[in-house]
Amino acid sequence: METVMVQPVMITDMKKKVADIMMAVSWRDFANTYFQKSSSWFYHKMDGIDGNGGTGGFNQMEAEQMRGALIDLSNRIRRAAECI
Repeated sequence: METVMVQPVMITDMKKKVADIMMAVSWRDFANTYFQKSSSWFYHKMDGIDGNGGTGGFNQMEAEQMRGALIDLSNRIRRAAECI
């Protein structure tokens, strides 16, 4: 029987993907609210590095969590705008 090692998919260019909103979002609050993690953890993920300076990034589950968090934030912004 052959054993196949599968490398987990890591998204290392998240910062590039959210460049359009990079300066408009408080990522410190975002990291705490949606990931219950520190801003330094989140910024390392965004930069595609791990805590030790090696290659890192968002795994598939974290990327889906990021997607859901951005959708939730966009819905919150839309509701606020509609109240004006």
